[in-house]
Amino acid sequence: MTSLGVPEIEAGWALFLDLDGTLLDIAPTPDAVQVPPGLVPTLAAVAQRLDGAMAIVTGRPRETVDGLLAPLAPAGGFGHGAVLRDAAGRIGGAEAMPAPPQDWAERLHASIAAWPGVILERKPHGLALHFRAVPERQQAARAALEALLAGHGEDFVLLPAHMAYEIRPRAASKGRAVEALMRTDPFSGRMPVFVGDDVTDEEGMEAARRMGGFGLHVGRDFRRGPEEVRAWLARAAARLPQGGQHAHA
Repeated sequence: MTSLGVPEIEAGWALFLDLDGTLLDIAPTPDAVQVPPGLVPTLAAVAQRLDGAMAIVTGRPRETVDGLLAPLAPAGGFGHGAVLRDAAGRIGGAEAMPAPPQDWAERLHASIAAWPGVILERKPHGLALHFRAVPERQQAARAALEALLAGHGEDFVLLPAHMAYEIRPRAASKGRAVEALMRTDPFSGRMPVFVGDDVTDEEGMEAARRMGGFGLHVGRDFRRGPEEVRAWLARAAARLPQGGQHAHA
């Protein structure tokens, strides 16, 4: 156990990790995140020791995650689970997901032109407005996205995030990613454990609990934030036996 009672990673787990605010420190803008030295080798080692049963489940697009974690290309759920990749590298899920109408980004660009400091992030299946630099624009950002959702509530939903609001397909969720990957090798038969820090991560944690596992929250369980999560992973990389030397839970 860690000093705060977080269990150390076990060989029979299926580990699901959020990215921003969990593995990476929150940055002023989405493009400004830094990947700490040693994180990618640590993730590769943990994945190997779990026989590949480690996934990154994030709101970020797959291409962005692969760029940040290169040369690692882990299993995962991207765009809040809109796109899935299994441990064998097979990609799917996106065909069932709607893309935002083309004019939505154009309308948001027009809105934020008068709001210096608000950043529009475009994703394959969603849009986000970040107001970290100008928190006084929180309600304006929310209202701009709500206006887009009028008449589209069956297909898309508004989500709160870290100093941001985001639109995603209603059918996408981090819980969907956990459930889908747990039906595939090498995740199947293991105990799912979801680690995250945000409102959307609660869906992944709930899915893990439904399937016999549990969730860990950065802030509640890892009081020192991503730094403590990275240290926890590094201990597992050093302590767990090489993959293939255990029986599944």
